[in-house]
Amino acid sequence: MKKSVLIIDDEPGIRESLSGILEDEGFSPFSAENAEQGLKILAEERVDLVLLDIWLGEGMDGMSALHHIKSTYNLPVIMISGHGTIETAVQAVQSGAQDFIEKPLSYDKVIISIGAGLRVAQLEQDNQLLRERAVKKSSITGESQAIRELRTQIETVAPTDSWVLIRGDHGTGKELVAQTIHQLSKCSHRPMIEVNCAAIPEELIESELFGHVKGSFTGAHTHKRGKFDQADGGILFLDEIGDMSLKTQAKILRILQEQKFERVGGQKTFEVNVRVLAATNKDLEQEISEGTFRADLFYRLNVVPIRVPSLDERVDDIPLLVADLLTQLYEKGLPRKTFSSEALQAMMNSRWPGNVRELRNFIERLCIMCPEENIDVGHVTPFLDGAAPQPEVGTAGNTLMLVGDFKEARRLFERDYLAAKLAENQGNISKTAELIGLERSHLHKKLKTLEIIE
Repeated sequence: MKKSVLIIDDEPGIRESLSGILEDEGFSPFSAENAEQGLKILAEERVDLVLLDIWLGEGMDGMSALHHIKSTYNLPVIMISGHGTIETAVQAVQSGAQDFIEKPLSYDKVIISIGAGLRVAQLEQDNQLLRERAVKKSSITGESQAIRELRTQIETVAPTDSWVLIRGDHGTGKELVAQTIHQLSKCSHRPMIEVNCAAIPEELIESELFGHVKGSFTGAHTHKRGKFDQADGGILFLDEIGDMSLKTQAKILRILQEQKFERVGGQKTFEVNVRVLAATNKDLEQEISEGTFRADLFYRLNVVPIRVPSLDERVDDIPLLVADLLTQLYEKGLPRKTFSSEALQAMMNSRWPGNVRELRNFIERLCIMCPEENIDVGHVTPFLDGAAPQPEVGTAGNTLMLVGDFKEARRLFERDYLAAKLAENQGNISKTAELIGLERSHLHKKLKTLEIIE
């Protein structure tokens, strides 16, 4: 896809000559005679870099436009001027300009500067991706038959452009599967844009997915790119796809089919090339029969179905998962622990309706509540039975008294309380929110923060 460059200069000759040179070099140029016109183009078009004159005559000057572009769009900006001084150049660079070029322009230097600016912008995006990868652990632990088959499916589909529908119960690791597909895909060098369809209020879903222009609705103080726009040329991950309203499903379906969209409040149509991964824990066939999920959207997404096995189907992986989780918790600052073979066997004989997420919470609870370094079957059994021991208040065995930090004790209480309430309502977030008196969006954010849901 061609990179686009916006030229903002009040001299028609400069705009025309630069546009011609850029076209010859394979760029898509836009031009504006003043800052106001340039900002309007930025709100409506996809621009990769800006050539901006410092002296623009009437209206907003170049330095003010630079501040606005950097704060709103964070695009690389190259300043140009026929009246430049060292002080002006230093001020421009300190304000975020990528480079400063004096008139009369050397077009070779302009092209070189544009290339450098685009490379720096790409490096910044790549660094952001690397930072995100450093935070997220994206390897699937286990050697069971079910996991080996899952890995084979992922390795087969990942290098293709095919869309994937990832299905599985709560806590099985559907997001981890999506991250692994992304890492093995042809567009792994680009970030995977994630959208949690259950967490976004219906009235904001269009703005979140398609973006909006400034002033398009109350609170739209700046221009915003949507998730589809950000995912162009890469992967869009639609998590909790089964929780979207029918109205939103209809809008999503049109975009998925046409790969075109308009920003909220805008009239410009944008084309994208997006590979879609979707995930759900719901029985979509049942949802279709009940009229709560569109059959045409299901068939559009369900190109390659991948089912993530539950923990009960891969109990042989529990020792490996425990070792992996203990390492992660130790890196977070919890005490180093080990589990005896008897304790591991007791865990393998237990049921895990909450899957790997439940196992993780279980291991973290034991790491905090058991003072001994080696955790034996005697420590594990009371928790597997669903009830922690009830020690006297003030003793070392008291659950919360073992936690020295108030914030950590409150976090543990909230997590256990919300996990129990969610289980009582069979994982229904809306029903749970209603029963405990919280807004659904607030409860969903809490559940994510406490790692009760993905």
